[in-house]
Amino acid sequence: MSEKMSIRMSGLGGQGVVTAAHILGDAATRDKKYSTVNPFFGAEKRLAPAESYVRISDDRINERGEILSPDVIMIFHPDVITKGKCYTMPFFDGLKPNGKIIINSDTPLKLSQEEMRTLDKLNVKIFYVPATKVATEVGGTELSTNMAMLGGLMKTTNLVSYESLRVAIEDRFDGGSFVASGSTAALDDVLKSKYNKVAQLVEKNMNVMEEAAAAVNEFDYKSLLQGQEVR
Repeated sequence: MSEKMSIRMSGLGGQGVVTAAHILGDAATRDKKYSTVNPFFGAEKRLAPAESYVRISDDRINERGEILSPDVIMIFHPDVITKGKCYTMPFFDGLKPNGKIIINSDTPLKLSQEEMRTLDKLNVKIFYVPATKVATEVGGTELSTNMAMLGGLMKTTNLVSYESLRVAIEDRFDGGSFVASGSTAALDDVLKSKYNKVAQLVEKNMNVMEEAAAAVNEFDYKSLLQGQEVR
């Protein structure tokens, strides 16, 4: 049976959501899979809502554009949930049964009982990864938060290989074929300025991914929900 997965990345402008999607799609292609990548954002400014959609499959992909029913939702910033800074409400709208949510946060965010009931019916798994903390401590900059989130995805899905991710990062930051928007290109330049060479950037960000993968924790909201219902 062929493998097919769709990922919706939701974050804020300046977090590298578009870059993360491009690197993931590139890595999938290098693993001999098919992939499509589609960014979506309004005003191209820092802290404005931003989303990217990635489809990966063993077979040719015909769908394009927005992913309405993702297998995985990646939340790059807590404000997507706590302040509703996203284009999809609630933030998990459309998530498939047995889907996964990966959230950038040091600790579990508070979900309402209604939200937990809905996720429980879908048998959704929620994972937390301190992506920004790992990016700062290991990569030396918050701009590596998107790489930490990819590490969280690797831990929970093993969707692509680390070696392909490495090559995709090299291609992305060493004059590859990707055409970035003005603000994305500017962020690339800022990130590259943090390191002496592209090789150092690649190595540091691979370390970020691996450390983030090791720091992933699953949120046992089902037990919490049961405890609330008992009371």
